[in-house]
Amino acid sequence: MKLFINSKKSAEELLVERLKKSDQKAQRELYDQCAKKMLAVCRSYIADAHYAEDCMINGFCKVFNHVVKFENKGSFEGWVRRIMVNECLTFLRSNKTLIYVDDARISSYDDIDDELDKLEFTFNVEEVLQELPETYRLVFNLHILEDYSHQEIAEALNISVSSSKTQLFRAKAKLKEIILTKKRVQHEI
Repeated sequence: MKLFINSKKSAEELLVERLKKSDQKAQRELYDQCAKKMLAVCRSYIADAHYAEDCMINGFCKVFNHVVKFENKGSFEGWVRRIMVNECLTFLRSNKTLIYVDDARISSYDDIDDELDKLEFTFNVEEVLQELPETYRLVFNLHILEDYSHQEIAEALNISVSSSKTQLFRAKAKLKEIILTKKRVQHEI
């Protein structure tokens, strides 16, 4: 009895193989498939659309130059996304002075989570996040959207773990304030 092994490769695996051979058509295909989504990722970190686009383009260049390092562990799109996030972090570190406040007086982070969970809203989430101050948005995105631990955030941004937690707490409090304000405005209309 012979066992047949399914050796069919996914479209993603075939695309990665072509990218590893520096196939320009494959590069264009990846760009066309992912540019809109990766620009949204960059915009979630960088408010200025032109700078976000620059980060995305630089990120794609890094993807193309380093695709040989991708080991087919996990999703390729996730690997690309991580490069985009790292490119945004590099941009923010080199081009801006971000000030993080460390407030050890904050005692309970769970209360604000419970309050946010109870809020219902019909707003565009990306727009609401853009209203957050940049330092809040950066830590919020890394922790909530990218699933970074506070230790990883602290290392990436060269801040303390306590500062990361403080920024996340303040981001959530500010989100609550923004959402409640938007709800009041909607009800007044």
